Amino acid sequence: MTDWLRLQGLACVVTGGAGGIGRAIGAGFAGAGARVALLDRDGAGAEAAAAALRAGGAEAIGLACDTTDPAAVEAAAAEVQRRLGAADVLVNNAGILRPGPLESLSLADWNQVLAVNLTGYLLCAQAFGRQMRARRRGAMVHVASIAALEPQTNSGAYSASKSAVAMLSRQIAAEWGPWGIRSNAVCPGLVRTPMSQAFYAVPGVEERRKAMVPVRRIAEPEDIADAVLFLASARAAYVNGATLLVDGGLDCMLMDLIPRPGFERAPPPAGT
Repeated sequence: MTDWLRLQGLACVVTGGAGGIGRAIGAGFAGAGARVALLDRDGAGAEAAAAALRAGGAEAIGLACDTTDPAAVEAAAAEVQRRLGAADVLVNNAGILRPGPLESLSLADWNQVLAVNLTGYLLCAQAFGRQMRARRRGAMVHVASIAALEPQTNSGAYSASKSAVAMLSRQIAAEWGPWGIRSNAVCPGLVRTPMSQAFYAVPGVEERRKAMVPVRRIAEPEDIADAVLFLASARAAYVNGATLLVDGGLDCMLMDLIPRPGFERAPPPAGT
């Protein structure tokens, strides 16, 4: 049972690996005995994260890679194959958020969000997918968002890009399944990351957010990493084309926003 996930020795690639969810996913793979490649536009950050994994005894590399640049992605794929071998797992995780209402959202911001959050996922899937198809095996996990399923006002570009990620994952599952490649997506809910940390610095926001989640806490990056590792592992060998919500039950709470006199939810018992 020491290798329950059967990830030991596999070459696992994580984009956006310098911090937040990506860094936690890389640490999870390393802890499972995998060989880890962390890709990030912040090359120094990716190498620092990889160095921390090596200090713990893992085999890990950090590479600078702008996933919106086809040449950079191809170069990174070649370097990973040279140093770690052909990719067994790809986790598409790099992402950005550009807030703004649709009526005034600039085309430049729209295009940038789609380039990072969607086109970059395709480019990485193509580059590392070739390595997988050559051996007729592999797994891909694409980090989307609860925003893929529920619209968020003033974040239209982000929501649209993440919804497209969920469908891209299913498209890959359908087209590349015959080559032994599985493709699944995870949709995180509220997660404490460097990108979201500013929200929690506002007084009262954390308490209000926790109150909307049935498990009454905000996710840590490791919560998302655990789901990603399962979908990437042999334990999910018959899971393909799935979209997994990892949100503590947040998506179940829509009806609680609607006033229903006489049906108010009782608070949980003290001490729970």
